[in-house]
This record gives sequence, structure tokens and C-alpha cells, in this order.
Amino acid sequence: MTYSKVHQQPRAWWKEGVVYQIYPASFKDSNNDGTGDIPGIISKLDYIRDLGIDIIWISPHYKSPQVDMGYDISDFEDIHEPYGSLEDCERLIEEIHARGMKVIFDLVINHTSDQHPWFLESKSSKTNPKRDWYFWRPPKFDQQGNRRRPNNWRSQFTKPAWTWDETTQEYYLHVYADGQPDLNWENEDCRRAVYGSAIRFWLERGVDGFRVDTANKYSKVRGLPDAPIAEPDEETQLAMCHYANGPRIHEYLKEMKGVMSPFDVMTVGELPNTPDRADVLKYISASSGELDMVFNFDTVGLGQTPGNRFLPIPFDNVDFKYNLTKWQALPETTDAWTTVFLENHDQGRSVSRFASDLPQFREASAKMLATVLTSMTGTLFLYQGQEIGMINAPASWSELNYKCVRSVNYFNDVCERAGNDPAALEEARRNLQRVARDHARVPMQWDDSANAGFCADGVQPWMPVLESHVDINVSKQLGRQDSVLEYWRSLLKLRKRLSALFVYGKFTLIEQQKDLMMFLKVDSGTGLRALTVANLSKARMSFDEEPHFPLDGAELLIHNRSSKLVDLDRRMSLEPFEARVYLRRD
Repeated sequence: MTYSKVHQQPRAWWKEGVVYQIYPASFKDSNNDGTGDIPGIISKLDYIRDLGIDIIWISPHYKSPQVDMGYDISDFEDIHEPYGSLEDCERLIEEIHARGMKVIFDLVINHTSDQHPWFLESKSSKTNPKRDWYFWRPPKFDQQGNRRRPNNWRSQFTKPAWTWDETTQEYYLHVYADGQPDLNWENEDCRRAVYGSAIRFWLERGVDGFRVDTANKYSKVRGLPDAPIAEPDEETQLAMCHYANGPRIHEYLKEMKGVMSPFDVMTVGELPNTPDRADVLKYISASSGELDMVFNFDTVGLGQTPGNRFLPIPFDNVDFKYNLTKWQALPETTDAWTTVFLENHDQGRSVSRFASDLPQFREASAKMLATVLTSMTGTLFLYQGQEIGMINAPASWSELNYKCVRSVNYFNDVCERAGNDPAALEEARRNLQRVARDHARVPMQWDDSANAGFCADGVQPWMPVLESHVDINVSKQLGRQDSVLEYWRSLLKLRKRLSALFVYGKFTLIEQQKDLMMFLKVDSGTGLRALTVANLSKARMSFDEEPHFPLDGAELLIHNRSSKLVDLDRRMSLEPFEARVYLRRD
């Protein structure tokens, strides 16, 4: 696979910066109430800086009833009380900046909480000025006079996308939980209020940008028609075709970019349900004036059925390699930029999903994935705990340990449909263990004490601490040169030192065999070249030398084996989950 050079990327801080995502509830509890908080984050800023992080992304910490862990915001200008105060948040911004880092917040503006004052006004009467800030529709009636919903849309959380309001005798739309009513972006007054309360308020307090939640869902197809019937036996149908990538979405994002233009900010959008290159470019082309970059979900969506993540789809390492590298050519061939990531708050742990979390392979797997990610082109994102190789909860976990609204709804739905059939329930537990969002939301593992150093022993954390914290924790890895944590620190230093090569370099995927990841990076300015080779399997393998990158005379830049050198007599052989990066200066 080769590409001709057609575009020279200008350098930017948000391209070269490494981003670390924090999930506030689970990062560090400073007051021992069982929930993480902003002072807890502040207490760990030196750790994050020393890891090699440039930008911290704080997941939603706004005032919220927590129907969906803060993605249901009841006040954009205030803080969820267990996390701290507005003053704590302003101090957090100052402390991050004082350490030479930047900070971005989550921008959640497709919907609000049903407790937001805007929605409370909207639902108070049909004549309220804010009635049109949300989607309200009268019921339909069948031939027998039974009340029916306005259309057949299914929400992202498996329930119908409409909820009945007794007060005004109409339904409101929510493509997520019923506590997350969708804002009507067609209403200009609504958009202005969003820009002032959710965007300018925080930019004026020093925030350096936003991760834009559900960035392609603000525009719905006019008339809100029924979704195509793909599941005849189901009452509701998947309706992404009517509420993702809608007719006015690019107009709205350009307008939002204009609101941010007086500030030097970065934006990274969440872009689900958009697999085609041409459609993605509309959002991230520099000439489009919309978003700086997006998260494409090709890789993290592997093994999941669209619309139902718990329904498994087989995939192999060929799929993994293709999807992980699918967008690597964008910076070279267009004026768009790309992201590099494998974990976030909505995904299971990458070691468990894409490598092996068995004890004999776990550390090698974590280092292998780290090697691949840090040598790829684009802005690199890490999720808390990824730097120590945290893994999924064990198969022995009870369904009662899963707290995510998606997980709870899924298991309850299986119970209802299967009539408590033991085999069906066991399969549901396996699916939870495989891809539930909860795996990323357990407490951060700081040490091997009873509550992993997240909070004091004897306190009940809001989610159970994983048993794996005894072996996988920061304290055990910090300063241990063969640890996953120290390996990440070495990699991030290397990425910064050779940023023209690793951040901006031309990428070429080399195909040899199914379980081998091999790619070439080239710094077009200096001609510096790097070759990454990684074994994605549990079996030893040999690989062929790449004709355009002879290993004789190449420098072994980094590798994830515990030995200091790769023996010459086995340099064309890889141990399970072994990874190396070679460098040539000629």
C-alpha cells in the first residue's frame, strides 16, 4: 500500500500533543466518599505530566443526575457536587496550565438532562417559549384508538426513542436514555444558548478545547420519518440514518467553529456511523472549518453489531490491522488530520479485546499495543489505566456489578425475552464481560491496597475494584524498568523526540501474514525511516525482511522484550506479542 505525497501538514500543538483521558468518578477519590473528584485529579497531575502527557481530557463533570454518568447535563455552568465545586474546577484548569499542559472538556450538546431548566420550561406547557428547544410530537393512534409513538425509532440504549409526558400529552424525543431529551438545533435561540452556556463559558475560563460528543447527531431528518424496518419482529428500529449525519449538520458545526474562533483551541469529534472516507472528510478537512479531527470507531467497534454491541461478530487480526490503519493516509493525502487510540470510557480494555490478558501474555500484549500506537501518525489518545495495562473485569463478575445504563438495560432485556433461561443469562454475562462499557469505569489502580489506592480501605467505591489491581497498579510499576508504565514513558519520550517521523510521518502498511503487523514510517524532510513489526498472536512467528528496509545497519530503537538486545540469530523471529521498532538514517 503506497500513497503519493500531495499535502504538507502544518505543525500544531494539538497534533503533536499526547492526550490523557480522565473519567472523574473513577480516577481518584480525595475525600473518601467512594467517588472520584476534581481535587483527586489535581493530586495526580504530576504523575500525568511525568508520564509524558501534554493534554488532559476531562470526561463530563458538570451538574447531572447521572442517568448516563454525566452525559445528561442539568447545568453546563456548574459541577456535579460529588466531584467538587466550580472553584475546584477553575483551580484544576490553573494547575494543569501551571505544569505546562493543556486541558479539554467534554462538549455534550446533542441533548441535556431532563432536569435541565431549559427542558423543565419546555415541558411546562405547549406555549412555553422553550417548547421548540426540544422535539415534542403528539401521539399517533391505531385503528383501535390505541396511542402510539410518533415514529418507530429506537434509542441507543435499546428502548423506544420517545417518552410520554402526561402534563402536555405529547412525546419527547431522546436518542439515548429517557433522561436525555434531544435539543432541537433547528431553533436558533436554542443554538445561541448552547454556544453561550456550554462553550463560551468554559473558553473564557481557560479551557483549551473540547471533545465533541456525538458530533454528527445534531441535525435530524425533517419530519422525523419512520426508520426502515430491518427487524420485522421488533417494535422499534435502528434509526441512525435519520439522526446521524443529517441535512444541516455541517452548517451547525461551521457555526460552532466560528464561536470558538477567537480562541486557540482544539476540537476532536466523536463520529460514529460514518465509515466512508468522503463523508468523514466533510467534517475534518481543514478547508471545511468544522472539526480538527474525529474519533473513527472502525477499530473499537470490532466484534460488535451496529446498534447492539452485545451481539458478537467474529473478527480476526486482518480486520484489526485494516481498521486500525484505515485513516493513516489522511494527513499525507489530504488537508485533514487523524487520531490514534484504542481505549476510552465507552470501550472494554484493549489488552483484553485485541491481544491477551492471560497472565503469561498480559504485559507483553500491553507493550505491543503501545508500540504500535505510538509509532502511528496522528494525535495519540490514552485512557486512564491504559498506561499500566489494565484489563477487563473477570468472567466471574456478577451482572449486579455492571452499572452502565446500557449494560443494565441489556441484561434486563435478555431476562425479559428469555424468561430467565439459564443458558441465555450465561451468554448475556459473557457478552457483558466482553464489551461492556463498565470495564473502563472501574476505579483506577494506584496500588495493591484493598481499594487500589482509589479511596481509603473500608470505603465502598461506587464501582467494585478489580481483583487484578494486586498485580496491575501504578505503585508496583513506577520506576520498574521492565513495567508497562515505564515502557509507555519511554515510548512517549521517543515519539516527542522523533515527532516529524512518528507524529507526521508517511505511513505504509506492509502485508506479510495475518498475525503480523508491519508498517513503514518515513520523515519526508530528513528521509529518516522507521519499521514497526509486531506479533499480534500467542504463537511464535518468523517474518520476511522488508526489501526497502534492510535490517543490516538498522538501529533497534525500542522493543518490548525484557532482554536488552534481540539476538542476531533470531532477529527475523518474534515471540508471542513481541514488538520492535527499527530506525534507519540513510
